[in-house]
Amino acid sequence: MTLIKSISGIRGTIGGTPGDNLTPIDAVKYASAYGYWVKQQRNKSDHRIVVGRDARISGAMIQELVMQTLVGLGIHVIDLGLSTTPTVEMAVAMEHADGGIILTASHNPKQWNALKLLNNKGEFLDAAAGQEILDLAEGDAIRFSEVDALGKITRNDAYIDLHIDEILDLPLVNANAIKKAKFKVVVDGVNSTGGIAVPLLLNALDVHPVKLYCDPTGQFPHNPEPLKEHLTALMEKVVEEKADLGIVVDPDVDRLAFVDEHGEMFGEEYTLVAVADYVLRHTPGNTVSNMSSSRALRDVTQKHGGQYTASAVGEVNVVEKMKETKAVIGGEGNGGIIYPELHYGRDSLVGIALFLSHLAEKQLSVSELRKEYTSYFMSKKKIELTPQLDVDAILKQLASNYVSEEINTIDGLKIDFATNWVHLRKSNTEPIIRIYTEAQTQAEADGLAERFIGEIKALVNN
Repeated sequence: MTLIKSISGIRGTIGGTPGDNLTPIDAVKYASAYGYWVKQQRNKSDHRIVVGRDARISGAMIQELVMQTLVGLGIHVIDLGLSTTPTVEMAVAMEHADGGIILTASHNPKQWNALKLLNNKGEFLDAAAGQEILDLAEGDAIRFSEVDALGKITRNDAYIDLHIDEILDLPLVNANAIKKAKFKVVVDGVNSTGGIAVPLLLNALDVHPVKLYCDPTGQFPHNPEPLKEHLTALMEKVVEEKADLGIVVDPDVDRLAFVDEHGEMFGEEYTLVAVADYVLRHTPGNTVSNMSSSRALRDVTQKHGGQYTASAVGEVNVVEKMKETKAVIGGEGNGGIIYPELHYGRDSLVGIALFLSHLAEKQLSVSELRKEYTSYFMSKKKIELTPQLDVDAILKQLASNYVSEEINTIDGLKIDFATNWVHLRKSNTEPIIRIYTEAQTQAEADGLAERFIGEIKALVNN
């Protein structure tokens, strides 16, 4: 398995050969490069970096390697232990720290882990900063501190609670309406840190959580990507418990999906759509999502008199475009909510609080709320990459094949047809080509995806 180095961080499978997998040597190498880069950004003597992790099995090992490497660089570490990606992001800002590292491979299976790297605002690094760190890792400029200048590690277990407090203080989080609604919610924490954080938030809102896979052992009970085919147990549990809805997050709690009272998926793409509808109703403005996200966000934005903008895929690109357009809400169609009133990062916890506020104020069931939005149907497929596969050449050839259609190449290849679209891109986090399609029926979306898979395979075989 190739070690993946991108703006999304350093990601790979545990074990194996250094340079090909995420081994202890690689963890130290890239933590060294990041720590040294942080020291170069601000000329001072007391650099501080926040470090937290999800519950995956390799997390404790990788975190110790990373933290002790930073100590060796003379950097003081604030250790959050088991935490969430948005919590670490907020802790960087609240601590006025110089950066942050989250040890998580997000939705990847348990054999994966990663170093996600943050700047001093608690936001993901841009491509230029990421490249500087990769260059440092391959060079010989890094210098470690002498014995009297080593850093220290300070443990702080309070930040999930502080994160929740900040959410409860948001004007649009209608805690009173939520409490009156007396929601009963089944929570699938995929045996990671969502099993800690989501029930804490719900309890603070007087919502009764029914816990499913909320023991943070890192033994994921199903594929941790929150897609319908992985969530059978949650859907059945919602019906069994006669709950109002089900909530599922990924292992680091930056992706969010809902199940309605009938045990049916609300639609991962519609997490952002529903939350944006609520936010725009109270605070009209602009929105942003990435190119692979549903047209439904555009529809909701225009309904409220705002302007919708599409960005390249990747949280850093969404955030950049949100700042540029002064968007009041944005995110990614994979269930990632970015609410800048709190912070510029995908955050399932604030997404839950805003969604429940919307539901409580509307006094609708989850299935009734879903009917308020235009129904688009998406298909998300992927093709495994091999070293021989020239992705850029394939996408260039496909673009030339569809030159008469609306073409966008800022991130892979997106082809907009009259009633549907396809987006093809090389993943930042896995060795795959992602194929996203959207159409007016599921059969049409699936058919479009299969058609392009066939066209790609035909190009590969020629």
